Amino acid sequence: MNKKIYLKVNTDLTASPQVLSWFEQMNQPPIPDKQIWWQCQTLLMEGFTNIVEHAHINLPIETPIEIEAVRFDEYIEIRICSQGEPFDLEQKLRQTTEFEENDQGRGRGLKIMSTIADKLSYEPTVDNRYCLFIIKYY
Repeated sequence: MNKKIYLKVNTDLTASPQVLSWFEQMNQPPIPDKQIWWQCQTLLMEGFTNIVEHAHINLPIETPIEIEAVRFDEYIEIRICSQGEPFDLEQKLRQTTEFEENDQGRGRGLKIMSTIADKLSYEPTVDNRYCLFIIKYY
């Protein structure tokens, strides 16, 4: 089974319910393990929030965020493409303290994502954007 969906939204956290509702299509037929589905939703929302709050922080609200999700037989891929500045995800993950030691309230989302995703990267695209790429097996 291959299912591919696409959404374009503004750089606006108020679009979060729309993003989550759109993503529900990926759970048809339902993934048997509800925890895996919850983790997929968490990855999507953490990624979207990070793009809005960090990658697009100095960009107008009209700046589009493009989201693509593909469901394969054994995993889901999520791509969240932004127009923000370059960002070294691996370096940031190395610099961010573990949950127990992190009392600064920032950076925990990336740690959560790196813990529950099977693959997580932030790569440049051919059209001078950056794409947060996530894979979660089920």
